Amino acid sequence: MIRCLAIDDEQLVRELLEDNIRQVPFLQLVKSCRNAMEALEVLQQEPIDLLFLDIQMPRLSGLQLLQSLQQPPMVILVTAYKEYALEGFNLQVVDYLLKPFSFERFLKACNRASELYRLRNAPAAIEEHSFFVHVEYTQVKIRTAEITYIEALKDYIKIHLTNHPKPILTRMTMKAMEEKLPAGAFVRTHKSYLVAVKKITTIKRDLVCIGALEIPVSEFFKENVNRLLES
Repeated sequence: MIRCLAIDDEQLVRELLEDNIRQVPFLQLVKSCRNAMEALEVLQQEPIDLLFLDIQMPRLSGLQLLQSLQQPPMVILVTAYKEYALEGFNLQVVDYLLKPFSFERFLKACNRASELYRLRNAPAAIEEHSFFVHVEYTQVKIRTAEITYIEALKDYIKIHLTNHPKPILTRMTMKAMEEKLPAGAFVRTHKSYLVAVKKITTIKRDLVCIGALEIPVSEFFKENVNRLLES
């Protein structure tokens, strides 16, 4: 169950959010707040997984609240101002609901949050998974949890790792690499790219993002990303 906080200074919007949240089986409404200061009090007292957050509020805006949190929960922005979309995605929000929104659009945003929640709370088996690749005259151990994405380069592949300045270059096909990886842990977005699902922070029309890094999604592999959003 995903524990939610609805934050909006408009009563009608709060009531709509409350009603919508109660209709989604995997969401639990912890509280509905009129402003960011009320929300801060709740966040200090209760474990919260997901914020439905208005942007334009008195005293402290939704974006200011989000920027003030050291370890923010997942966030779905709810606003009447589409010009804030880019700033919101730069803050790695799950989705951006433009008022007025339908229940169908609301549910789509919730499904994205549910998938991210599932990935963040996945079993530790992936964390422990590892394999070896041949690099020049050496066998190098790769921990699956450290891979951010894998990039094809003619007869070679580059394995990009967290906290590693240079990618690991090994002679291997993408098909052979896919066979080494745990099922469901990576998504093929392009003939040249495999991306760690757990590392994805934003999904756009033709891109998936890992922070500021943008990785292309080709038309042929777009359905892989769509399944990721809908699962």
